[in-house]
Amino acid sequence: MAVKNPTNYEERYEAAFNRIHQALKQTVKNAQSDKFTDLVFKGKTHAMIRYYEPDLCQFAKLRNAMVHEKIKEGYYIAVPHPEIVEKIEKIADELEKPQSALSIASKPVHFFYEDDSLSKVLEAVKEHHHSRFPIYNREDEYLWLLTSSEIVKWLADHFSDEKMAIGKAKVKELYDPAIQHDIVFASQNDSVLEIENLFDENSSPNKKLDAVIITKSGKAQEKPNGIITSSDLLEAEIND
Repeated sequence: MAVKNPTNYEERYEAAFNRIHQALKQTVKNAQSDKFTDLVFKGKTHAMIRYYEPDLCQFAKLRNAMVHEKIKEGYYIAVPHPEIVEKIEKIADELEKPQSALSIASKPVHFFYEDDSLSKVLEAVKEHHHSRFPIYNREDEYLWLLTSSEIVKWLADHFSDEKMAIGKAKVKELYDPAIQHDIVFASQNDSVLEIENLFDENSSPNKKLDAVIITKSGKAQEKPNGIITSSDLLEAEIND
């Protein structure tokens, strides 16, 4: 039965739906169209959109019934329940203002200079159990990423070297040009959704993004404030 003289719930619902639609357009890259359901389907690479997919699809059905099956002004075929209006407004808020990248990043980041001693890195491994260490030059420019597995391999390769003195070894001695880690930088003001886009855009069957380093404005010439791996994204999704 059509409803006459609807309350402002209908207007609130439509406004929230449009806010979500606009947020999807800004977030989802390389979609086939701007159609709401197409954006939801394409956007499932994002944990938040994937989580809310069933709700978003139901919202689209109700919105179509309200707008496209409206028989005349002031009449609605379907009317959203107040709880549904509150729910769609809540989801709109979350999509418009998602978590910041820094909120899920591993921090603080222990970074080192190429002329630092290896023993200094080993102390950080022992104390903080971190496994990735950005390496910089003295001009504070990012050079490469050192991982705990590479440290272990280097120690194993030099284990039988009687002339080796760990206390005298420098970080730069562990650099292996054959090992290239794919790293990109992002601003601490970026959202989790934008970080997910970076992982999606920089990944392929033959390529995997190792990490996103978070700096103040996303420049490689800035010291790291946080570091995000695909595992951090997965952990954030599980905790949600």
